Amino acid sequence: MTLRWFFSKTVRQASAMGKHVEKLINHQRDILSPKALETLRTATSDLRRALAENVDKAALEKQMEKVETAANTWLKPYPNASARENVEVLLVALAVAMAIRTFFLQPFKIPTGSMQPTLFGVKADNLVGDLGFKFPTGWERVRQWFEGISYVHVVAKTEGDLERIDPPLRLLIFDIKQSFVLGGQTYTIWFPPDFGAPPEGLRSRAGLQPGQHFRQGQDVVKLKVSAGDHLFVDRLTYNFRPPERGEIIVFETKGIPEENRNPWNIPGDQFYIKRLVGLGGETIQIGTDRHLIVNGKRLDASVSHFEKIYSFNPKEPPEKDRYSGHVDGSTPYFQGKPDGVHIPNGWLMVMGDNTMNSLDSRYWGPFPADAVIGKSFFVYWPITDRFGLGYHR
Repeated sequence: MTLRWFFSKTVRQASAMGKHVEKLINHQRDILSPKALETLRTATSDLRRALAENVDKAALEKQMEKVETAANTWLKPYPNASARENVEVLLVALAVAMAIRTFFLQPFKIPTGSMQPTLFGVKADNLVGDLGFKFPTGWERVRQWFEGISYVHVVAKTEGDLERIDPPLRLLIFDIKQSFVLGGQTYTIWFPPDFGAPPEGLRSRAGLQPGQHFRQGQDVVKLKVSAGDHLFVDRLTYNFRPPERGEIIVFETKGIPEENRNPWNIPGDQFYIKRLVGLGGETIQIGTDRHLIVNGKRLDASVSHFEKIYSFNPKEPPEKDRYSGHVDGSTPYFQGKPDGVHIPNGWLMVMGDNTMNSLDSRYWGPFPADAVIGKSFFVYWPITDRFGLGYHR
């Protein structure tokens, strides 16, 4: 039967027909009469037997005709059958996608630069006033697109004041459009880059403020935007083992105690991504040499996952967006604690790789381990040297 299925079109058609009719019988079982059920079951059973006995093509086609006749006689036709089937396939696909997202891999977008240069967040260069800049064209534009670089350019159609900036319309983790009103006219940016917390992100990145006056033909928005890294979060591994030091983890901000979140205006409905540096029961210090000290033991580049973090030149001062170790033991949570801070059992501490520009456990302390949803797994966009699995090793 198996080999015949591959080499015979008739066998494939008969097999598909039998499955389809049996599916319809199951759907309509409660409205079919006993006679209809018996007739349909007999026809489909005979077809299965013919397939199992490897009858010739003519005999198989005869059984298919019997099944078709029985189905046309007793089964109730569905209105818009093809549309219903397409919807059914779509719903099954969505259910599978949601199951994968919930239990295996969840897409995540890096919003800030706290993990640079390991993982990049959204960066926007305001080009308003740069009269010599020319937008790339042709293959150069295509190359930049694959590297996650895009441009947003809006020119004032008429003279007037900027009246308002609307928040982006979002679908899942994607911005669909964002609008603003200038001089009585509405301007829409379709599929805008992630501007950050709406609408302040567009205001800060493009330098826009309500009440600002523009002349006709003047640049309103002129941005070069580098997309933040998009990655998959592995939600499966931590069901079988606890997180390990040095892994890049994603966690819910609602896990951070509210009294520690509020001073830094951290909302409780977001996800953060940082590197795990401290485990429950440990005591953490930040040394003057920019190395962490865990239970009295200094971490260095020989520790797995910290090779790049501690690759800096100690003779050079720390800088943003480059590996500079773990900076500043006088940050709020460590201030006045020369012997370090103790992490309660079942809690974790995290820090960004860009510790010159990262709001992390140095400010708001530890959080419960059950707030972790998974670990970084695979950068799927943009296509840069960070693409793939090995970016965080």
